[in-house]
Amino acid sequence: MQRKHLSIKTIVAIGIGAAVFVILGRFASIPTGIPNTQIETSYGFLALMSIIFGPIAGALIGLIGHALKDLIFYGSIWWSWVIVSGLVGLLIGLVWRKIDIESGIFNMKKIITFNVVQVIVQAFGWFAVAPFLDVQIYAEPANKVYLQGVVAGAANIVTVGVIGTLLLLAYAKTRSQSDSLNKDI
Repeated sequence: MQRKHLSIKTIVAIGIGAAVFVILGRFASIPTGIPNTQIETSYGFLALMSIIFGPIAGALIGLIGHALKDLIFYGSIWWSWVIVSGLVGLLIGLVWRKIDIESGIFNMKKIITFNVVQVIVQAFGWFAVAPFLDVQIYAEPANKVYLQGVVAGAANIVTVGVIGTLLLLAYAKTRSQSDSLNKDI
């Protein structure tokens, strides 16, 4: 039985992706007015990396990046949200083969597929899983954490819808389309 391993390229992408997630999370986030809840550009980047490198890389970038950001900038890790960041990366990454961004084609059908998936994934993660884990792990008041989850989720849905889509469009333009070379006769 042959074991499949992560490629060196994917491992490097995980390291660089986690570092960029930390930097974006610290320096490119916008306060919402709700305590400990920001509009995070890092999720648009996480979506890009998940579509390029797949679900394992997406999960690890989300987990490692969010954990490092919390540890470096807040002094402790808020595990409920770190888990959801990993879940978001994993679940968006599950459609990487269907999107096939390396083909150089990111047409309207793929844009819609990407955005339907990211909306479902983030709504599930931020509206349900993160608040549930906040209540279970940290005994936080439900009304507080569900409000935070809804605000963070809505912001992330919009951020990924705009920034993630634009990043994927730009990335697709850097790839050669399989039928772009024609033989001149």
